[in-house]
Amino acid sequence: MIEVAGGVDTHLDTHTAAVIDQVGRVLGTQQFPATVAGYTALLAWMRGFGRLGRVGIEGTGAYGAGLARRLRDEQVEVIEVDRPDRKTRRFQGKSDPIDAIQAAKAALAGDRTGIPKQRDGRVEALRNLRVARRSAVDQRADTQRQIKTLIVTAPDELRAQLRGLTVKQLITVCARMRLDPADAAAPVTAVKIALRSLARRHQQLSAEITDLDEVLDPLVAAINPGLLAANGVGTDVAGQLLVTAGENHERLASEAAFAMLCGVAPIPASSGKTTRHRLNRGGDRQANAVLYRVVLCRLRWDPHTREYMQRRTKEGLSKKEIIRCLKRYIARELYQLITSNDLQLAA
Repeated sequence: MIEVAGGVDTHLDTHTAAVIDQVGRVLGTQQFPATVAGYTALLAWMRGFGRLGRVGIEGTGAYGAGLARRLRDEQVEVIEVDRPDRKTRRFQGKSDPIDAIQAAKAALAGDRTGIPKQRDGRVEALRNLRVARRSAVDQRADTQRQIKTLIVTAPDELRAQLRGLTVKQLITVCARMRLDPADAAAPVTAVKIALRSLARRHQQLSAEITDLDEVLDPLVAAINPGLLAANGVGTDVAGQLLVTAGENHERLASEAAFAMLCGVAPIPASSGKTTRHRLNRGGDRQANAVLYRVVLCRLRWDPHTREYMQRRTKEGLSKKEIIRCLKRYIARELYQLITSNDLQLAA
């Protein structure tokens, strides 16, 4: 029996699969429904060509999550592949079978591939909760900006009454406004109705965030208490880094790979006699943002970090370059805390 490799181009309702042999020859392509029965039929179809070694899937964190779980349960090696670059698509065209074949070839060659995250553990539960919390935080910030915008254009008397209040006072005052809805045609009444509606929405979102925090705090502490105890690391920072790293930390080859994943590994930009590095604009930008917050916290409260800042400033580095270096060092430190928790669990 020959050994074959598979590739899958995933979509919401259907998955297109391809099978190739060890020299890259296409043995077949087929479309299957994105259902449990479809996953079973897809796996049986692939195994009909030979001994299935590995399957490359495009989108294991989205439309391909269910298929990846099923293949992993069946002891099939799953490889996460990037979508084909624009140059390849320009020469070969774009279709679901073509993308599936490219996924199979990428998995066979190990080109632009990675190990997908596991989606069946506590970190996946943490990710789901953080999605809801981040959405509530973003909506609350939008609501607050809308309230302040309405106050800028409000009638003079109302604007004078509200402009000097703090955010907390402003939300409380606006939420308690009493008015007559029958007089909504008047600009003053209309703006008061809008402010009251937005203020009450702000309060509801704040209550929702508080409820989610009561669930997230003990969950993050249970997953990795050592990470949560690090200097400058709170529940939000620890939760984001745990989600970025994933449940299966073996997918991260080294701390340098984790730094690249977080977008804090410097990119070589040397040419001729010039030797330099530039900022990394890729990676998980949410993880990059929380590392930046850790840097700011330590620059304010940690004497060792402040001494480093002063020393590097005397050496001629700009503040942006120093922060880039600090994010890289902190990523190394926190990576050790994330992965050392695996050893404690194994023990």
